[in-house]
Amino acid sequence: MPKETKLYELLGVAPEASEPELKKAYRQKALRAHPDKGGDPETFKELTHAYEVLSDSQKRSIYDRYGEAGLSEAGGAGGVDPQDLFSQLFGGGGGPFGGGFFGGGGRPSGPRKGKDLIHRIHVSLEELYKGKTSKLSLNKHVICSKCNGKGGKEGAVKTCPTCRGQGVKIVIRQLGPMMQQIQQQCTDCDGTGEIINPKDRCKQCNGKKTISEKKVLEVHIDKGMKGGETITFAGESDQAPDMIPGDVVIVIEEKKHDRFTRKGNDLIAEVEIDLLTALGGGQFAIQHLDERALLVTIVPGEVIKDGAVKVIHGQGMPSRRHHDFGDLYVRLKVNFPESIDPAVIPLLEQALPPRMPTEKFPKNIHLEETVLAEPDARQQRATAEDMDVDEEEDGAGPRVQCQNQ
Repeated sequence: MPKETKLYELLGVAPEASEPELKKAYRQKALRAHPDKGGDPETFKELTHAYEVLSDSQKRSIYDRYGEAGLSEAGGAGGVDPQDLFSQLFGGGGGPFGGGFFGGGGRPSGPRKGKDLIHRIHVSLEELYKGKTSKLSLNKHVICSKCNGKGGKEGAVKTCPTCRGQGVKIVIRQLGPMMQQIQQQCTDCDGTGEIINPKDRCKQCNGKKTISEKKVLEVHIDKGMKGGETITFAGESDQAPDMIPGDVVIVIEEKKHDRFTRKGNDLIAEVEIDLLTALGGGQFAIQHLDERALLVTIVPGEVIKDGAVKVIHGQGMPSRRHHDFGDLYVRLKVNFPESIDPAVIPLLEQALPPRMPTEKFPKNIHLEETVLAEPDARQQRATAEDMDVDEEEDGAGPRVQCQNQ
């Protein structure tokens, strides 16, 4: 009896099932669970893993004796692409399902797509506001034009006899009662699966089938693009024989700005104004992200409080989707004077609301007059430390109090 039966149960077969029974069970279940049929991709993946293990006599033997832990130890728990295994077993275009997967053609059995090349470009907020076109120079591998990607003369390329064209060798080692399966790169062909006689190699690519070429891409950054958005150049990544080139993907990285903070299509700016402007009105300017400055008026009679937030509609970032602009939010910081001439205080008393009355106390409370002073450096440090401690205590978890019985 096998140590574990999970993989057999996934396929719905007995532990003594034959190879044809395994294949039939896998085909029936994989057909129902296939993502193209609306099935669950994870279930499809598990079924494929189960069939991959049980259809391999060596892996099945290890699984029956030691379970999946034994497979992991033996290096045989790695999986193939579920779609590829399904296509290899049952065909991609005219297999037993009549015209491919579910009548619509399955995963193409043609050349694989190469890896995408990811390149990050740092862009200022001004450039994202106005748009920009820049050139990106990169070195890429392209098919050798002299040998057309063959690496040598016609017929010079031979399949490596050591690895049989796989590029890797499987080495099996025995560790006590267990067998360890290790996959190593073939040293005879350097993992290419092919060998070429040195005298027959292409003189331009030296048998490598590709050469390095410089490519200049013109990157158009649209107005209103955001950090994290991408620009894709299809098929511009490295070329290789029997492979579809991957894409060059440009990722926008937005630089931090010294005047504005961006929130979606909106901008936030912090502006400092003097006390007179805050109380009596006036103007201030904001330099925008293009060749403009906004002259903002505070209407006399409107009192601006420190930290107040106002909005200027339509002065944010351009929207790529709606072809309009976001808003500009302005946080106003009121700059109070360090001191004031006592002679002008009567004028302030005329202009401002009356002072708040002093709190009244019972007759038994003795009033002692005093004045405010600036703390020295040591006192400032001590006060700051005490405030930090208070903030930490405020953020602590709930306190438990004992109740008197």
